[in-house]
Amino acid sequence: MNSVTTTSPTAPASDHARSSMDRRGILFIISAPSGTGKTTLCKQLAANLPGLWHSISYTTRKPRPGEEHGREYYFIEEQSFRDMIARNEFVEWAHVYGHLYGTPRKSLTEKTEQGIDVLLEIDVQGAMQVKKRFEDSVAIFILPPSMTVLRARLQTRASDTADEIQRRLNKVKEEVWSYREYAYVVRNEDLGQSLRDLESIFWSERLKTKRLNMGWLESNFILDDEQKPEDHNDLP
Repeated sequence: MNSVTTTSPTAPASDHARSSMDRRGILFIISAPSGTGKTTLCKQLAANLPGLWHSISYTTRKPRPGEEHGREYYFIEEQSFRDMIARNEFVEWAHVYGHLYGTPRKSLTEKTEQGIDVLLEIDVQGAMQVKKRFEDSVAIFILPPSMTVLRARLQTRASDTADEIQRRLNKVKEEVWSYREYAYVVRNEDLGQSLRDLESIFWSERLKTKRLNMGWLESNFILDDEQKPEDHNDLP
């Protein structure tokens, strides 16, 4: 699948990105079956949208051709992964297709507290765990155009055996039943259109009134100067 570098023509400039003064960072969760194109879409979202940080998960599986440690995943040995579990360093972790995957807790919480939005690319099992811990998160499910197209994509990728491909296709049918747990569903038939759809979701979520810091809003637009609390940091 070819990469796309389109940018939404209506996207605000980078200096208009929300900061911690306005609101807390939003946690965006994206799930999709293998071969759907979610990794390509997530990379483009992180490149196109200011104020968005793409979280990198840990895994015990080996890198696929073209993948790099610290870019797609942190590739570590199983014992190191289990040591991190023991230290409670994961927001969630799961056993998927014979390998362990986990989302680091510290970096995720630090970014959202700084007012930076976080993009979390994660499987359905992990997404359900994260949603329980972050009730204000925004979950998006990406669908392939069809099962026939998905099969062809997995076969073209040539990184899995025929048995593994069939197992993944069977898993898709189970995962799709979870679509009701997601706020949005995007069908990735055209990569450019799917990217524009996702960007629209991100911008609209950022503008929701429920996410505003009301203290910041009132201080800047409602209260008179004499009503504003004194800023003791300005004292000599």
